[in-house]
Amino acid sequence: MVRVGVRRTVSDAFSTAMAAVRTGALVLLATVAADAALARSPLPDTPTAAVSLAQLPPEGRDTYSRILAGGPFRHDKDGSVFGNRERILPARTRGHYREYTVETPRARNRGARRIVCGGEPRTPDRCYYTDDHYTSFREIAP
Repeated sequence: MVRVGVRRTVSDAFSTAMAAVRTGALVLLATVAADAALARSPLPDTPTAAVSLAQLPPEGRDTYSRILAGGPFRHDKDGSVFGNRERILPARTRGHYREYTVETPRARNRGARRIVCGGEPRTPDRCYYTDDHYTSFREIAP
C-alpha cells in the first residue's frame, strides 16, 4: 500500500512537471513567434535625404548613365531583381526594383556600392544609391 502511494506521488509529480514543461514551451513558442513577427514587420519608407548625381562618386555616375542607356554592364548580376528584403525602400511588387553594381576601386569583389532603381529598366521611376550594401539608401536626384 505504501508503494501505491509513492507511485502515485511520483506519477503526479511527473504529470505536474510535464504540464509545466508544456506550458513553458508554449510560452516560449509564443514569445519567439512574437519576436519573429516584429522582426519581419515592414519598416517605414525611410530612404534618407536625396543625393545629386554630382555628389555620386565617378563610378556611380558611370553606372547611372549605363542604366539609362540599357547597358552594357560589367557584372552578370547587374539588372537582376532586388528583393528589398531590408524593407528600407518603399514596398512594391516583386520585380519592381533592379540592382546595379557601382565599381569600388581596388575591391576584389563587387564591393558594397549599388544603385537600385524602380520601374522600367531604361526609364526608372526612382533610383537609390547605397554605399554600405543595403544598410541605407539615398534617393538619386537627377
